[in-house]
Amino acid sequence: MKKLSFILMLLVFTSSMAFAAGKEEKISIRLGHIRDTNHPTHMAALKFKDMVNQKSGGRIDIKVFPNSQLGGPKEMFAQMQTGDLEMVYGGINTFAWIKGGEAYEITAIPFVFKDYAHMSKALLSDFFKPVQEKAEQDTGIKIVTINGDTAPRGLSTRDKPIYKVDDFKGLKIRTAASPTVLTTMKTLGALPQQVPFSELYMALKTGIVDAQENGAIVVQSASLFEVQKYYMKTDYIRDIETFYMAMPFWKKLSKKDHEMIFDAAEKSGNYETELTLKQLGSVYDTLKTKMTVITPPQLDLESVRKRLEGAFDSFEGTKWPAGLLKKVSALK
Repeated sequence: MKKLSFILMLLVFTSSMAFAAGKEEKISIRLGHIRDTNHPTHMAALKFKDMVNQKSGGRIDIKVFPNSQLGGPKEMFAQMQTGDLEMVYGGINTFAWIKGGEAYEITAIPFVFKDYAHMSKALLSDFFKPVQEKAEQDTGIKIVTINGDTAPRGLSTRDKPIYKVDDFKGLKIRTAASPTVLTTMKTLGALPQQVPFSELYMALKTGIVDAQENGAIVVQSASLFEVQKYYMKTDYIRDIETFYMAMPFWKKLSKKDHEMIFDAAEKSGNYETELTLKQLGSVYDTLKTKMTVITPPQLDLESVRKRLEGAFDSFEGTKWPAGLLKKVSALK
């Protein structure tokens, strides 16, 4: 009888251990981004959340924090580096703003990329792979995917339009916190200002800044047309939305989870591209009813290109590897 009881207890214990071993631990992920809830970035982030939740059977729970709730790009990257945040969804341009990611300043050079396809091909090329690997190692941040068209940047102003390079002189323009963009505006004669995106609307309304350089979708989704009169369709800088993850957190995940997260990120990036392309036509139509929209050939973009010649020579071999810009420019 004692022997039978012992065998039964052993069976129960073994079954319990097997159940515990088979039960995977739940994972919580916080994902931050800077865009408002009407922007394609937020919609793509929600799609990513839903896909991962579904594919993991609810085991991985993602909470999305939009509209700079967790801070701007630099603040969120810093939180990932200290282990206080797991993921960020944001432009590849912004990766250059932290120590170790400086090579990505090359992505903010005006007119360097012909279109989204050219930029995507360059960043996913074999010659760019070592750049990405070094940046990941130096920052402690994993680039999960670089995939998602955010539409090109333009310029919008409060009081006066910009037609040619001389119109930039003395213009107080809110820019991204990028040495490349700051150099661009200073070279053009403007006065670049650092204002958090969450404060941009009021800065424009009160005249703290005269202009800003986000694209048309941002101008509409953030209602910047309410405090500005002119939009210049320069398409001068391109960006690609990117899913980032804290490297220590990434390394804790299983290979199966890596594949699942990568797949969801790729599909969510594709979804953002679809939304962006779908919205762009209607966005310009809407802005034309609220602002004066100025497009080439009214814009003398050639005078801007000429003024910027040689402006970034000092970045070659310091911000990004020597010869990288030549390879990017030569890519068909």
